[in-house]
Amino acid sequence: MTLNDKLIQIQTRFKSKKSRFNSFGKYNFRSAEDILEATKPFLKELGVTITIHEELIGAENMPVIRTTAMLNDGTNSLQATSIVGVDLNQKGMQVPQQYGSASSYGKKYALGNLFLIDDTADADATNDHGKKKFQPKKPTLTSTKDPAFVKAMDYVKAGGKVDTIKAKYALSKEVEDSLTTL
Repeated sequence: MTLNDKLIQIQTRFKSKKSRFNSFGKYNFRSAEDILEATKPFLKELGVTITIHEELIGAENMPVIRTTAMLNDGTNSLQATSIVGVDLNQKGMQVPQQYGSASSYGKKYALGNLFLIDDTADADATNDHGKKKFQPKKPTLTSTKDPAFVKAMDYVKAGGKVDTIKAKYALSKEVEDSLTTL
C-alpha cells in the first residue's frame, strides 16, 4: 500500500468529535490534541508516523509561525502547512500565551489540511464575531383570556389566517386550537 493510499484510509475513516467548549464564544471545537488522539489508531495499523514542525518565519511587525504536519511511512512523506500570525496585542494574555495560542491554532489547521478535516460548521467558519443582528423574541399568546386573543379571534373570523398570527406570536396549543376551530 502506498503512502497516498494510507493517507486516503485516514482521510476517509478519521473521526474526531468537537469535545471542547469555548465558554466565551459559546461553541464546541476540536483541538490539535483531539486530532492527534483520533489519528493514533491508524499509526500502528498503517505503519505511519505523524510529526509536526514549527518555524518562526517573520517577526518584524507581527511574528508568523509556519506549521507543517507530516505523514511518514519510513520511506515517503506527505505534508501540509498552515501559517498563523501571533497577535502580540491580544488583551488578557502574556506573550508565552499569545505564542502558544498561535501555535495550537497552526497545528490544528496544518493537521486539518493534511487529513481534509471539514470545519465549515466549526466556530471559526461560522462565528459572526458579534455582528449578528438582534432578533427579538415573539410575544407569547398563551391564554384565551388575553385581550390579544380577542383581537386574534376577530381577525380570523374576518377571514385572516392563523399562520399570520403565528408569525407574530408564539401560540400555546390551547390558543392555536381555539383559533383553528373558528
